[in-house]
Amino acid sequence: MTEEIEIKKQQLEKLEERRKAAMAMGGAERVETQKNKGKMTARERICALLDPGTFNEIGIFARNRNTSYGEVAADGVITGYGKVNGRRVYVFSQDFTSVGGTLSETQADKICFILDEAIKVGCPIISLNDSGGARIQDGLDALSGCGKLFYRNTMASGVIPQISAIVGPSAGVAVYSPALMDFVFMVKGIGFAYITGPRVVEAATGEKITDEELGGAQAAQKKAGVVCRSEESEVECYQNIRELLSFLPSSNREEPPREEWGDTPDRRDPALFDVVPSSPSRPYNMFRVIERVFDQRNNGNKNYFDLFPLFATNIITCFARLNGWTVGVIANQPSSKAGCLDIDASDKASRFIRFCDAFNIPLINFVDVPGYLPGAAQEWGGIIRHGAKMLYAYSEATVPKITLTIRKAYGGAYLGMCSKDLGADAVFAWPSTEMAVMGAEGAAPIIYRRELEMAADPGSLLQEKVKQYREEFANPYRGAEHLHIDDVIDPAETRSKLIAALEMAMGRKDTGPWKKHGIMPA
Repeated sequence: MTEEIEIKKQQLEKLEERRKAAMAMGGAERVETQKNKGKMTARERICALLDPGTFNEIGIFARNRNTSYGEVAADGVITGYGKVNGRRVYVFSQDFTSVGGTLSETQADKICFILDEAIKVGCPIISLNDSGGARIQDGLDALSGCGKLFYRNTMASGVIPQISAIVGPSAGVAVYSPALMDFVFMVKGIGFAYITGPRVVEAATGEKITDEELGGAQAAQKKAGVVCRSEESEVECYQNIRELLSFLPSSNREEPPREEWGDTPDRRDPALFDVVPSSPSRPYNMFRVIERVFDQRNNGNKNYFDLFPLFATNIITCFARLNGWTVGVIANQPSSKAGCLDIDASDKASRFIRFCDAFNIPLINFVDVPGYLPGAAQEWGGIIRHGAKMLYAYSEATVPKITLTIRKAYGGAYLGMCSKDLGADAVFAWPSTEMAVMGAEGAAPIIYRRELEMAADPGSLLQEKVKQYREEFANPYRGAEHLHIDDVIDPAETRSKLIAALEMAMGRKDTGPWKKHGIMPA
């Protein structure tokens, strides 16, 4: 009996010893180096993200087949599950202190396992990326692991929300896993994402460039449009991931969570109309309209969650709540490029539309658009095919779609912002709205060309004709007469009208023709 007790004691001691070694990650020296760079460790990150005491680790004793570089604690990645705001999530966090967090065959197997489980049980997955890329010593085994991971990301797309935070380097082939996910966050100063780093760029092209300039948080969002949020610190990053998750369902099998913030559905706002200038060419900030229409928090915090705030700023994509319901908001931003649609805005909006449609999130569209951005750069850059993505995404979406035109909508951009012809369930307009094939300043010289040519004072006559065109052809009542607009509403009643239309449309069923899948414009 004494011998049996001793054996069990030794087994427990061995377990504790092995667990302690794994928990030490790359060792005290490398952990200290990580912290000196202003970075949390892989395990600290998980603790900062999840509800306290909820993390359950999977695969802590995993070892790679290739041991030529020694044993790597947990093979460079911490994987498991826990809770965010009481809801289940899966998470993995790459450990840069262990062989630079490089992705090996076994590390990929660990990540693929939790991705498979997340799909089965219907839980979001969150990746915390801090890795030098594929582990060179593993050769094709490492590349195979990357391929397996990409396949899982693709299979999970539209099934569970996938969120990535780049909190260190994310380099080479391994950067495509975050790119395949739904939302990518990055922390300024420590996060970098690129296919080829500065050394390779200099060797290949002679161009000298820093990590920050090439793939830092600002460049990856503002220039590349890869990153949906660039955060000041890791703590802020994890707080905002938790905030984002509060708007999302756990899977495509669920409705988004409803959360009451204390606002009332019948709240009128007589001053809302004053936010928007009467002149169709004067800029204003569309966020001021969003702040006043959607549910306001009783704690005074911001009532929307903005995505890609530095990229394609001429269009807004954000989550908000309408009578407690999560909604996706797409809105033209007149303070940036006059709110025109262009290549980047079309890409930004179409992807957001498809995400919302995949996860049962209704779409609310605020329209104030003069048209597509003109110019050779846009035409040669492919505005035709990029702009078609928005038409495709709106037409394909089967979630409730509600459109409000606030001031103007001209030409193809009127259609591109989800007209009734693209499947909008309800279309409203403010009385200030101008809707036509083109703006009055462009249309009047064409329609009244002969009168202008014969006029003694063409300039004065043109101003009269512009006014006449607005009153006769571009007013919202023309569209309402022919049922392109459901109602012209008092701006003060915008909130209650949107809520009533949303709740009426939420039971909609829409089944199109059978097909394997459509072919979205390139």
